[in-house]
Amino acid sequence: MDTMESVVNALPRRLRALGWAGLFPFVMLVCFVCWGMRPWTWTVVAAALAAALLVPAVAADLLPVALIGFALYWFALVQRTSILPPGSPTTVGYPFHSVVFGDGPPHVVDLAAGAALLALGAWLVPRTIGVHSGLARSNRELLNRIRRLTITRVDAVDTATAELQRIERDLHDGAQARLVALGISLRAMERLIRTSPDAAVALATESRENSARALAELRALVRGINPPVLAERGLGDAIRALALDCSLPATAEVDLPRRLPPPVETAAYFAVAEALANAAKHAGARSVNVRVACSSGMLRIEVTDDGTGGADPSRGTGLRGVERRLGTFDGVLAVSSPPGGPTIVVIEMPCAS
Repeated sequence: MDTMESVVNALPRRLRALGWAGLFPFVMLVCFVCWGMRPWTWTVVAAALAAALLVPAVAADLLPVALIGFALYWFALVQRTSILPPGSPTTVGYPFHSVVFGDGPPHVVDLAAGAALLALGAWLVPRTIGVHSGLARSNRELLNRIRRLTITRVDAVDTATAELQRIERDLHDGAQARLVALGISLRAMERLIRTSPDAAVALATESRENSARALAELRALVRGINPPVLAERGLGDAIRALALDCSLPATAEVDLPRRLPPPVETAAYFAVAEALANAAKHAGARSVNVRVACSSGMLRIEVTDDGTGGADPSRGTGLRGVERRLGTFDGVLAVSSPPGGPTIVVIEMPCAS
């Protein structure tokens, strides 16, 4: 009893879930009007009911097609002077023919019924086939985005691993080695300070220079990880600082109404740094301009130089690395660099919080 009640209670929800597909079996009843009550028309109606229950999306798409098809057939029938002549053996099995069309010439009502079917079918096309085709396109876009995010996630993990290895190597070969040497110098100075003050003073001078070099290397390492100007003053001032430090005459036009999320700022900063470095090292440019703006939730950066052109991300590890870094944030890198220049590097990425 409880099972029967649950089925009855779930039936209205099931019918509502069918949507336009719920009309498909009822529309297919028109087969009885056009072709009579035959085994194959019963089969068609039963198949329409099964499609509505099992594959409602397909049934909904077939609904306007069936309506338009019935309308065209309807118009073909009403063009005859007598739809089904009285006494004709074809009236057998057509119980609804005389009810719908009558036994005489076509009437205005017949034409209006066909026009209504055609209009309803045309009205349903964008609400069924159009909606489902839009969903199919959205699903394809989502699948492509998932594939891209999967690839960029792997790239992000590889990039993070390589970055950690670089930091470890820089610390081991640079600051760590200098600090070890500093400790050795201090122990030697302890032994010499009483017996040979002049040698102790020389070791102290050398130790001070080593400590200064170690501090400079640590600061450079920190700037390579998270530049202080970026953390303290934001992307706009950080890009202006990059333009000032560039070996080429560089200008920066920045229009950022607010601070962006830190990961976005970091990715954009290093992308601009790589583009400026390429312009200075490889492009043979005389000047470079950077334009930064954020609107409609998208950050857009253009780096333009007047160099010789020919830049290609597929032939350089720097731009490929930038592309992978941006891909982690669903960003894109576009390069226009015809032979002879100019080179325009466009960076776009979402900047919403």
